Amino acid sequence: MDTRLQRVFIFIPFLILLHFLLLADFSCPREALAAPAERVVREPVSFADLAEKWSPTVVNISTTTTVKGRAGSPFGNDMPFQKFFGRDDSFRRFFEEAPEREFKQRSLGSGFIISSDGYIFTNNHVVEKADKIKVKLAGGKEYDAIVKGKDPTTDIVLIKIKPDGSLPVVEFGDSDKLRIGDWVFAIGNPFGLEHTVTAGIVSAKGRVIGSGPYDNFIQTDASINPGNSGGPLFNMEGKVIGINTAIVAQGHGIGFAIPINTAKGILADLKTKGSVTRGWLGISIQDITDDIAENLKLKDVQGALVGHVFEGDPADKAGIKTGDVIIEIAGKKIQNSHELMRIVAALTVGEKVTVKILRDGKEKTLSAVVGERKEEKEIARKGTAREYHGMAVQEITPDMAKHLGLSEKGGVIISEIRDGSPADDAGLKVQDIILQINRVKISSMKDFQSEIRKESQEGTILLLIKRGEMSFFVTLRKGASK
Repeated sequence: MDTRLQRVFIFIPFLILLHFLLLADFSCPREALAAPAERVVREPVSFADLAEKWSPTVVNISTTTTVKGRAGSPFGNDMPFQKFFGRDDSFRRFFEEAPEREFKQRSLGSGFIISSDGYIFTNNHVVEKADKIKVKLAGGKEYDAIVKGKDPTTDIVLIKIKPDGSLPVVEFGDSDKLRIGDWVFAIGNPFGLEHTVTAGIVSAKGRVIGSGPYDNFIQTDASINPGNSGGPLFNMEGKVIGINTAIVAQGHGIGFAIPINTAKGILADLKTKGSVTRGWLGISIQDITDDIAENLKLKDVQGALVGHVFEGDPADKAGIKTGDVIIEIAGKKIQNSHELMRIVAALTVGEKVTVKILRDGKEKTLSAVVGERKEEKEIARKGTAREYHGMAVQEITPDMAKHLGLSEKGGVIISEIRDGSPADDAGLKVQDIILQINRVKISSMKDFQSEIRKESQEGTILLLIKRGEMSFFVTLRKGASK
């Protein structure tokens, strides 16, 4: 065979292969180039279906509160005439000396329906001190509402309306299963703009923002504004996992919601008793610093250090002592004192629980029966705060004295001031120390109680106050002691 013909036959297979290669479609599907499915973050296409389904369960709450006060200057504190007439002119006194009168204060908030017969969750601060509470449904119907139960400590309140028929209700989710980065959306009435929907992600969990002893907030970047308070935070299954509660005024995209599990845990108490019963061990606790851990020869700073054990209370009966480190209770590990407070508060009164402690470097397991936590004003016998004329006072412990840098003994310390109370009107502040009552020296809570009870309910009380490095007298116009 001709050599040239042989070469043609040799190249024919290569030409056929080349033909098929040119015809083949080597375009790679986008999915094939993408990362594995579990690593792909896909933004929801739309929240429309979820918003449409659950908006009818969200309500608008408006309140009216009667407050007393003096009519203020129309220009506020910085009057434009001040530079001409000075600070003590008669124009200013006209407003400052005007008689008190009543004002109607109105506010707006949100809530969500949890039962078809009209029970609604919202924030306590939305309806606190309100004379009238109005609830407006998505369809426009309005109803009067009453407070059935409230828990100011967690800022949760249960209100009730009497609807004409059965109402749509939310479904509860499990806030413990939330993960940072999960998609969430809020429905509420920001600035009175009804049924506004905003979306974002869970930015953080377990936030402590200083609003109370049981802080455990969900942080989200879903827009929350004034008027959203009390409204629901939903997950992508359409289940409520939080109650929108607070914002950071200086920061955009930082909002906080109470975990719905917190609300579920107190719902029965709110319905049946109107208030919440919490567990109590009878100890004062603190976090463990690096210095304390080194001093006590602890491996780390996990747990809660017992600073004081109240005699006769559950912890005392269980054998817990000052200096013990609680590392676990009821099977739950303890990271810090705040976590221990939340866990104990959620325990059932009368429940027997195991408590694991570290004492002298050795782990011990004790058994305690949970007691009932009383209101602050009811536990003065424990050495804690008691309220008089709107101020909560308590004994000064050695730790307090050290922290405040007190070089002299004596006096009682103000731990809380109630807004609008006689103590507030007198200008008293938290951490003020009361050294004298009507020229009688005060060295202890016993002295304070003895002198304060000598007084009638009329007239004034002369207090000698120590604030920082200064001491001065304050006249307190008395109100009813509590």
